[in-house]
Amino acid sequence: MLDLKFIRENADLVRKALADRNDTAPLDDILKLDGERRQKIAELEELRHARKDAAKERKTGEAAAIEGRELREKIKILEDTARQLDEQMQNLLLQLPNIPDSSVPVGKSSEDNVIVRTWGEPKKFGFTPVPHWELGEKLNIIDFERGVKLSGPRFYLLKGLGAKLQRALIAYMLELHTTKHGYQEIYPPYMVKQECLYGSGNLPKFADNLYHDVEEDYWFVPTAEVPLTNLYRDEILAADKLPIYHVAYTACFRREKMSAGKDTRGIKRGHQFDKVEMYKFTSPETSFDELEKLVGDAEEIARNLGLPYRIVRLCTADIGFASAKSYDIEMWAPGCAEWLEVSSCSNCVDFQARRANVRYRPSPEAKPQFVHTLNGSGLALPRVMIAIMENYQQADGSIAVPEVLQPFIGAKVIK
Repeated sequence: MLDLKFIRENADLVRKALADRNDTAPLDDILKLDGERRQKIAELEELRHARKDAAKERKTGEAAAIEGRELREKIKILEDTARQLDEQMQNLLLQLPNIPDSSVPVGKSSEDNVIVRTWGEPKKFGFTPVPHWELGEKLNIIDFERGVKLSGPRFYLLKGLGAKLQRALIAYMLELHTTKHGYQEIYPPYMVKQECLYGSGNLPKFADNLYHDVEEDYWFVPTAEVPLTNLYRDEILAADKLPIYHVAYTACFRREKMSAGKDTRGIKRGHQFDKVEMYKFTSPETSFDELEKLVGDAEEIARNLGLPYRIVRLCTADIGFASAKSYDIEMWAPGCAEWLEVSSCSNCVDFQARRANVRYRPSPEAKPQFVHTLNGSGLALPRVMIAIMENYQQADGSIAVPEVLQPFIGAKVIK
């Protein structure tokens, strides 16, 4: 969330940020409502002073009683009006996206993203590589038909070594992040309260993409970023505790709304998928350095798996709603013949912290300030599964297991 005072004093900057994002958030409505709200508050303060002055004079009689009642009624009406305006303002402010950092390239679509660096070369095969959905069915490690039978379109089953490969990836990622990169593992609930979605920035904008249990008012997490953002909601952290690194594995649930095409084939997009998420709470001074480290931690997973990838800096029109700056990590999938996003690493600066009210005290006597929050997939499944299957496929239809995963899966080849 953006600070209202900042918006008021930097309206042109916010307007430009919205234009750069191709966003139509109601800035003019906010500015207009802010003027009305401040006027009503000024009127309310005048009436309160008048009532206070009248009390000091200690007037008596019927006229004084009538005057007192009229003042109380006017104050009550204005208090109700101010409360309604505050609620309207809050709803409007929640619709404003974050302001892109000055280092973010201005662009109109993903076509304007910038490739920062690449690693590895796409493998040259002595045969025509096939897509993962063919490999999975032939090896009997992915069952699309029974997934649809159980739950409907965009669901599938992993079987045998397919299920074990995914479990091995999760275990390997968590192990590397916790033992080498310094993250503390968290196992959060997969269902959260509504305020957690507001804190992370998923509500109200993305309500249509979320699964909601109306009776209990639980929301299924679209990513572990949601519960991790809210771990310290309404808390003040000690400065010497920062930065805080957390990593969590969760299933993720999203209403993927897709049109017909190649994205609907295989396991690239589904209503349920697994992901390992990295999350940081930092001081404002270090957050952009921490973003580069976050990208490096995700990169190391891709590199150790031996999968060709590239780092992409997202342009203003492509960064997420809560993000001030983002990088994507994309792996090459030769069977699909496309680059697949397996991680998006973002610095949200104080945007989520304002919404979730997560602060820190720079010194014992200092006024609390909002922390900066960062998040990144470390990495997201099942696209890593796709990249492994398609890059490590062999001429006989089998799939070699990356060396770092062999101790976790207990096999060198899936055949």
